Amino acid sequence: MQQPEELYELDLAAPDVEGAPILVHLDGFMDAGAAGRLLTEHLLDTRDHETIATFDIDRLVDYRSRRPVMTFDEGRWSAYDQPELKVDVLTDASGRKFLLIDGPEPDHEWELFTTAVRSLADRLGAGTAVNYFGVPMGIPHTRPLGVIAHGTRPGLVTSKAKLPRKLEVPGSAASLLELRFGEAGRDAIGFAVQVPHYLSQAAYPTAALALLESLREATGLDLPDGSLKDAEETTNSLIARQVSESTEVAELVSGLEQQWDAANAHDGENLLADDEEMPTADELAAQFEQFLAEQQGGENPEN
Repeated sequence: MQQPEELYELDLAAPDVEGAPILVHLDGFMDAGAAGRLLTEHLLDTRDHETIATFDIDRLVDYRSRRPVMTFDEGRWSAYDQPELKVDVLTDASGRKFLLIDGPEPDHEWELFTTAVRSLADRLGAGTAVNYFGVPMGIPHTRPLGVIAHGTRPGLVTSKAKLPRKLEVPGSAASLLELRFGEAGRDAIGFAVQVPHYLSQAAYPTAALALLESLREATGLDLPDGSLKDAEETTNSLIARQVSESTEVAELVSGLEQQWDAANAHDGENLLADDEEMPTADELAAQFEQFLAEQQGGENPEN
């Protein structure tokens, strides 16, 4: 029988992280606006951190479906961008430690992976697990972003967006991890920030900031947001310029605003007004993607 401890290697000299929250961002399932990725990169770029555990990536990832990048230079292969699924320990602005699991979502052995993460959390004495990402919604960028929150027990977290009573969706390793943590009596939380669907393929720092604020409230971590706010200001200026330069885009955004306002006038029961035609993601996304790419030179707006 396979043992979960065989799936990861833990540094025996790892610092004491008793009670530390475990943040989880697995790349590959869904992340509208690159919200989870932007937040993860922000944390790693701005907080002191060290890797204390790594997972056996060869067992978990299907390289043929997500081929790593290799560099061919001057007649020979010179580099291989090897994927990593790792656990870092970070320190917030007040000196409190927290953990971050970051890397590609496993393609294989989800059950063993979730058991391995729980084993790792038990060995380290870690606390609540929190996963986060972005989801596309038919909402305008000119209104506050909602954050759907859920937890493994009542009262663990309060959602800032209306939750459906029941929903069946494709599974993810992070969602399974939350489920299995709850079944084992461990606290786990999930955050999904609602991103305007026409910005779902662009990097949207406003969504990352919404996730950051949710993390702060749920964990008590002191996490500065300066660089994300700078990126938000730049990106939102570009978006406002695009809207002002295109009558078609402005009309579509105005239609979404009317739908949003109508829905919220009735406690958010319906995101679509009955007499409004919903713009498709393609109608707006193509124009915004091209515009933002041209203005940013194809670079991450946080840089």
